[in-house]
Amino acid sequence: MDSIALESQYTSGCYPKREIAVVRGEGARVWDEQGNEYIDCVAGHGVGIVGHCNPAVVAAICEQAGTLITCPEIFYNDIRAKLLEKLVAITPANLTRAYLANSGTEAIEAALKFARLSTGRTGYVATKSGFHGRTMGALSATWEPKYRKPYMPLIAGFSHVSYGDLEQMDAAITDETASVIIEPVQGEGGVNPGDAAYLQGVQALCRERGALMILDEVQTGFGRTGSLFACEQFGLEPDLLCLAKAIAGGLPMGAVVFSETVQNIKPGVHGSTFGGNPLACAAANAAIDFIIDNDLPAEALRKGQWLMDRVRGMDLRVVKEVRGMGLMIGIQLRKRAVPYLRALLAEGVLALPAGSRVVRLLPPLVITDEELATVCETLQKVLSA
Repeated sequence: MDSIALESQYTSGCYPKREIAVVRGEGARVWDEQGNEYIDCVAGHGVGIVGHCNPAVVAAICEQAGTLITCPEIFYNDIRAKLLEKLVAITPANLTRAYLANSGTEAIEAALKFARLSTGRTGYVATKSGFHGRTMGALSATWEPKYRKPYMPLIAGFSHVSYGDLEQMDAAITDETASVIIEPVQGEGGVNPGDAAYLQGVQALCRERGALMILDEVQTGFGRTGSLFACEQFGLEPDLLCLAKAIAGGLPMGAVVFSETVQNIKPGVHGSTFGGNPLACAAANAAIDFIIDNDLPAEALRKGQWLMDRVRGMDLRVVKEVRGMGLMIGIQLRKRAVPYLRALLAEGVLALPAGSRVVRLLPPLVITDEELATVCETLQKVLSA
């Protein structure tokens, strides 16, 4: 029995599957069970920023696996300590401590809890078209009805306002608001970059009214948008910064880096069995060093601008708009995206949707110029059909 048939027999059914079994990866390329080669602009939903099987990350994992794999946070650990120091050093200067988790949705859950602990308030403001995860707290902050409806009623106290509308945000933040949670670029919602004046305005409202600002950089962090963190380009200093996806070079990890405005964090208020395990921490240390040493944010900025300019210049009738930051790119179509995603797959390029009519590209930042040119040629062929 091949992998597709075997997995189909036993899988949960939670995921919409594409009819390939990916078995190997290197850099920006993957291979399926039949040996077919693809340029990967999915990269694990943006996880693979440093490329598949990055040699530095692989070496760090192998060395740590032979030293110590698990060590809960009731004990100190040398590799974890180095990562915590590194995260505080590379994030905005007001952020001084970090909590380690296993995913983006876990990072969001922790941030939501920390905001309530810190302020004593129970209200949250999020944005329409925002996506923050699928656990109950993160899902309550997520707007898309198709994700929310099966699990209603969700956690009380969440309201949603239009992204980019500062007047609505002004009206929504009250003396009962523990935090505002917002993405600097809405990913799942269609690759919608925020406006600096708007995001700075949200930050100012939070500070004025004693609410904490949670910035969700789960998808935008670690160079994806052309800077190490998107908040740098918007002049933001959030109270809590949620990170995941690319942090550990492919291994599961999430983090919340937070400021001294976050109070009442004491032993026992939150925790995770696997959070901060030495294996993931070793991978994260190696991945972050690789990103910085190879200036991958600058590569993302250069390559992303080139790709967006090329697609805009194709004058394709089906394309309504091309938008993004760095190598986080959304191609807004006038038709449904799924048939085009299937056509791209057949031509050897893997891509994602972002809503029903957006083709989303999240390639590894190590994608070569030649591979990027092939992606552009394939896009022109498929979107011209």
